[in-house]
Amino acid sequence: MSDVGRFEFILVLVVAIVALALAAQLLRLPTSAALIVGGIALALIPGMPEVDLDPELVLVAFLPPLLLSGAYFTVWPAFRLNLGPILQLAVGTVLFTTLAVGAAAHWLVPSLPWAACFALGAIVAPPDAVAAKSVLERVHLPEKLAVMLEGESLLNDATSLVVYRFAVAAVLTGSFNLLHATVSFGVLAVGGVVLGGASGWIVLQILRRIHDSMLVISLTLLTPWIVYIMGERVGVSGVMATVTAGLLIGWHQHEIFGADVRLRATAVWSVLTFILESLIFILIGLSLRGALHPHQGAAGSLWHLAGPVAGVVVATIAARFAWMYGAALLEWMLAPAETRPTPTDAMGRATVLGWAGMRGVVSLAVALSLPAAMPGRDFILLATFAVILVTVLGQGATIGMVIRWTGVAGQAIPQADHLTEPQARARLAYAQRQTVERLAHAPDGTILHPRLLEQYRYRARVAARFSNEAETLRKDRDAHFAVLLETIEAGRAELLRLHRGGMIHDHVLRRLENELDLQQLAAEGARGNE
Repeated sequence: MSDVGRFEFILVLVVAIVALALAAQLLRLPTSAALIVGGIALALIPGMPEVDLDPELVLVAFLPPLLLSGAYFTVWPAFRLNLGPILQLAVGTVLFTTLAVGAAAHWLVPSLPWAACFALGAIVAPPDAVAAKSVLERVHLPEKLAVMLEGESLLNDATSLVVYRFAVAAVLTGSFNLLHATVSFGVLAVGGVVLGGASGWIVLQILRRIHDSMLVISLTLLTPWIVYIMGERVGVSGVMATVTAGLLIGWHQHEIFGADVRLRATAVWSVLTFILESLIFILIGLSLRGALHPHQGAAGSLWHLAGPVAGVVVATIAARFAWMYGAALLEWMLAPAETRPTPTDAMGRATVLGWAGMRGVVSLAVALSLPAAMPGRDFILLATFAVILVTVLGQGATIGMVIRWTGVAGQAIPQADHLTEPQARARLAYAQRQTVERLAHAPDGTILHPRLLEQYRYRARVAARFSNEAETLRKDRDAHFAVLLETIEAGRAELLRLHRGGMIHDHVLRRLENELDLQQLAAEGARGNE
């Protein structure tokens, strides 16, 4: 395929992404599942170009920006508070799943070397950050469970990739040293955190000194690739480095980004992550042909592998559940009596955590990167693809039903006390009123800004009242913002009439339209986010 042909093919994929995303919304299906099914359908179309994915390119191109984006929007206090459970998932679950799947694979295919079996276990062990994000956006979970799943998906790739590398090395060299592997894992992880922290700090210092919004956004786009590639080149975990830098930048972005940068950057990153996530899922579907290619014309070969592949899928899912139930039981036994959840609640949370183990791009890319001399390479690739399909299409599509069935969404899990949004609005309005009170008067006591003083006093009174009577005043609040939105639309219609009539220049149109857009965003946010 020529370069122009490749570009046209990418455009076709983007068109397919938009169409499949719209179809998923209309049919109320998970977007990730619709994209994978669409990719499979495209792969089966006669004459469709075969997609030959370069696994190293897939990891470098897709993983860093999606990891940084996920870390950037992670709630750092909640992440820090739940770091123990997150590490238990990101390290413990991955290692246990690797061992369990490796043992199952060796039992199902005795001719496969143990190291190759454990390589398969490491490949399918980590739930995917992209798959987890696509599912968590559609469901409501208590904050602790959501933070645990998001944190696990950000960190577990580092564990999986290290285990995978040592397993492959053991296959090719015939030797394995547990102490060396453990020390190397610690060096990679700690080194990645140190590098990510240092890189994030440097980026923050640069961002503080740049005042051009386009340059700021461009630097944020470059950061994940720079940090990830630097980590891989110096021999530490690029995953840990990227996540650490993302957490640091996300925590400080409120101090260094102005309103213009934040609004523009959010829009740019939203589109970028949507395209990258969607391309990942549709490429997973398209890779079906490559996974089946070694077995074309050999139906017997596929049927011969069907049983072991199904066994690996079952072992992968069962291992995660076993770990979750075991950890939940241990946590329940060690919890103080006054804070101990009921056994039903504890098992319900473990069920949701176990069911939310969707695999994705990292598993696929790592499987594709297996050396050609790897024993059982075709079996490992087929098993990996099957695990991805079953977990995304099966578990991802039904996670909402599992959450409703377990009743987890309604459980109150103790977390740090926070103000409600109306209470926070009241505090903000009070601080603004205090500033206006100070600046609205001249030294001799003359009121310089009576309108501002009246406006912010009124805002503070209304916000304080609503924070105490939110439910009672909700209908009045909604009616207020409904009228406000109608006035904005009326202003927008008049602005467009003036422009179409040649009465105002395009520059005036854009400036006033931007003001109306900001008013609309503020009104919609105040009306709909509580």
